[in-house]
Formats: sequence, structure tokens, C-alpha cells
Amino acid sequence: MDKKLLDILACPLCKSSLIYDKDKQELICKADNLAFPIRDDIPVMLEDEARQLSFEEADALRK
Repeated sequence: MDKKLLDILACPLCKSSLIYDKDKQELICKADNLAFPIRDDIPVMLEDEARQLSFEEADALRK
């Protein structure tokens, strides 16, 4: 994921910043507990394509 692109991307729902999870190839919004997939190096910033983070995943981000 290009650092410059990550700096300008924001959650399409709440406009908060995103966290890049390299292992899962996702951009995570802590505010909405959503993970947006990255396919072929392209972030898919659609609410319908995002997955809800599990309680454990969301809790781990808060630590």
C-alpha cells in the first residue's frame, strides 16, 4: 500500500483515518469497526464490500 495513498484515504462513512493491515490486505476504520478490502493493490472503499470487525479484533485495536 502506497503511503501517500493511505495518507489521503478516509473512511467513506465517518471520514476518519484508516489503519493498514498488511497481513489481511485491509484498511480498517476503528470508529465504525469496519475493514475495507484491498484487491490487486486497489482499496475497495464501498460499505457493501466492507466486513464488520469481530469483538476481539476491535478490542485489540483499542489497546
